[in-house]
Amino acid sequence: MRLLLLRHGQTSSNVLGLLDTDAPGPSLTELGEQQAKEVPGALAGLAPGLQLPHARTPDALFVSTVLRTQQTAVPIAQHLGLRATVLPGVREVEAGALEDRSDPESVRTYLEAAFAWAAGDLDRRIPGGADGHAFFARFDAAIADVVASGAACALVVSHGMAIRAWAGSRARNVDGDYAATHELDNTGLVTLDTDATGHWTLIDWHSEPVMGPHLIDESAVDPIKRTLGELPEPSGSVVD
Repeated sequence: MRLLLLRHGQTSSNVLGLLDTDAPGPSLTELGEQQAKEVPGALAGLAPGLQLPHARTPDALFVSTVLRTQQTAVPIAQHLGLRATVLPGVREVEAGALEDRSDPESVRTYLEAAFAWAAGDLDRRIPGGADGHAFFARFDAAIADVVASGAACALVVSHGMAIRAWAGSRARNVDGDYAATHELDNTGLVTLDTDATGHWTLIDWHSEPVMGPHLIDESAVDPIKRTLGELPEPSGSVVD
């Protein structure tokens, strides 16, 4: 099957650079709503000059328990005539004690933990939050439900760090550092295929909004989309 992992549209927390992972979370911004409205066009190959060479029309749609994924899915569901199924397991990597923080030390601690999981260090723990074992247990179980749905092509609207950590770890044709060195903007799209043995292959990592760079907010801080190299060096410690 083909698996499309779509990051949700922009929220106010993305603009402000907050580690906002709790449900229900904020609504989409005006730009986030526009990003969501344009996703169906990208899936249909209607974006001038946009190259999604491996695009395929989804026949199943899944969202997390968080409001922003459900709002992003509305125009997709309407366009494709699908009903979104809620999967609790595809929610964002929980920020724990770092929730709602935006300081460089907290952001780096959060990203480094999730990227360490993608590289195989599952014992790393976010302060006051989960380790990699817990994250992959619930995300893997959710994706297993997607596969069991029988869909030929499933679209899962999820969250930036969750998508990056899971895809970076589970795709057998990239190494564990791939997620840490590739951005994923709001409505960026990661495409994977699975074979009969259950192994995943990364087909495409579309970092920008799927309908093109006109939907990028250059002024937004949005640490979840960044690579580690783009973050300020830490100057202290975070709460443990």
